[in-house]
Amino acid sequence: MAGLATTFGSGAMTNSINEITGAEVIFVIGSNTTEAHPQIARRILEAVDSGAKLIVADPRRTEISRSAHIHLQLRPGSDIALLNAMMRVILSEGLVDDAFIEMRTENFRELRKHLLAQDIDQLAAVSGIPASQIKKAARLYAGAQKGVICYCLGITQHICGTANVESIANLAMLTGHVEQAYTGVNPLRGQNNVQGACDMGAIPGVFPGYQQVSDPLIREKFERAWGKALPSEPGLTITDMTHRGRENGIRAMFIMGENPVMSDPDASKVEETLKGLEFLAVSDIFLTETARLAHVVFPAASFAEKCGTVTNSERRVQLMHQAIPPIGECRSDSEIIMELAGCLGYSMEYENSAEIMEEIALLTPIYGGIFHDRLETCWGLQWPCPTRDHTGTPYLHKYSFARGKGRFVPAENIMPDELPDDDYPFILMTGRVYHHYHTGAMTRASDILSREVPEAVLEINSYDAEEKGLRHGDMVSLRSRRGEMEVRVKPVDTISRGMLYVSFHFHESPVNRLTNPALDPVAKCPEYKVCAVNLEKA
Repeated sequence: MAGLATTFGSGAMTNSINEITGAEVIFVIGSNTTEAHPQIARRILEAVDSGAKLIVADPRRTEISRSAHIHLQLRPGSDIALLNAMMRVILSEGLVDDAFIEMRTENFRELRKHLLAQDIDQLAAVSGIPASQIKKAARLYAGAQKGVICYCLGITQHICGTANVESIANLAMLTGHVEQAYTGVNPLRGQNNVQGACDMGAIPGVFPGYQQVSDPLIREKFERAWGKALPSEPGLTITDMTHRGRENGIRAMFIMGENPVMSDPDASKVEETLKGLEFLAVSDIFLTETARLAHVVFPAASFAEKCGTVTNSERRVQLMHQAIPPIGECRSDSEIIMELAGCLGYSMEYENSAEIMEEIALLTPIYGGIFHDRLETCWGLQWPCPTRDHTGTPYLHKYSFARGKGRFVPAENIMPDELPDDDYPFILMTGRVYHHYHTGAMTRASDILSREVPEAVLEINSYDAEEKGLRHGDMVSLRSRRGEMEVRVKPVDTISRGMLYVSFHFHESPVNRLTNPALDPVAKCPEYKVCAVNLEKA
């Protein structure tokens, strides 16, 4: 997330996963941790069992919120109002870490001015949380010696996602809950190697290691290594590519391990774009909804059929060994890329994954000391690991931030792009369920998991369901300004009136045909978490 990168570097977890168990206070915001990150949730619950206090901010009463000492059931899209209110309390009651602010940060005067102009009662009204609860949470987090923040897509998937993350960084710096063990700001990555993909330059504006393509010295280094002139301007984001429609200027795409027909917002537009291409190639381990539209499908090898490394949420690089030979015509991602590059006239010949790792270490300073032979003798190394004798970095920013001093960035609350009205009176939120993963390409191939959760359900407040004449199991037609779908209803008491929740794992109920493609202007992340909808009995 670009906003966090301003102060904290790459947007990776600042601290290690196991440190969570040693925290005194854990603040979980925008994360359904027990269902989306059960191994992280296990550490959080272990900490609670050992006496840690847990604060959870979520519009839904999730499983992890049931273990919380304070559940802040905020309105969707009001995270900045909540965070500003907490910081206003901390400032007013003298709970800031003055020494840390003086030595390690800048622009505090502007943040202080901004916060003093805020009215706690007004912010509480915007967030929908009683001011007394906000004050209790603020005092608890600020009063701890070891405070951890964990957040996920409930923070970033908004048009103000960058400002949300910057506000979290403000809160952590205001209280000095960074730069030491058992503290920190920890974004929970949504997939097993999404951190590694970002580290390796799968972001439009950077080379591996978050080295900017606009920097001529960095660009020259990679040009020498790769023997080709490289662009100085960032490329396109996913939504820039997939939402252009038929007349989009892009003639061909190669999509690897991604299912945008299911996972992108306003998915009908994605399907229109992909069908309008002259050529589409997809590499995947299953024939996904996106792969079904491809002219060519490359059968990719699964994790068990290849060697290489993955980098997890805590920046830990781990070595995988091939367990079984590739099945049928499956090939590893690197083999597919190398042969395709050769067909396009660029020779890319690596003997094995260890040789690729050596090039990564040569060109990427934060990976400079990470090699396969070192990973063979340990359970992973956490970057930054700049040299062969370096033991890795359990937590970041011990002496300074990536940019030098941490910069406070004040933010006003920004309302969602779409709010309820007479035509679309409900707010729809999307997310995951415990038994399934992402677009269901893998988990729905499991009979056991599909038996447990065979279809999507629409969670609706029990009073709203009664008002609409809906009972458990009824089918409804759910509509937004972009599309519609049918889904089965489940009345619940875990969400407030006027709110709906559904998972996005099921192609039979393609909720991302409804979601809003409005983007955060900095990070270009879509606002999956809030869109206005209507529903009626099918």
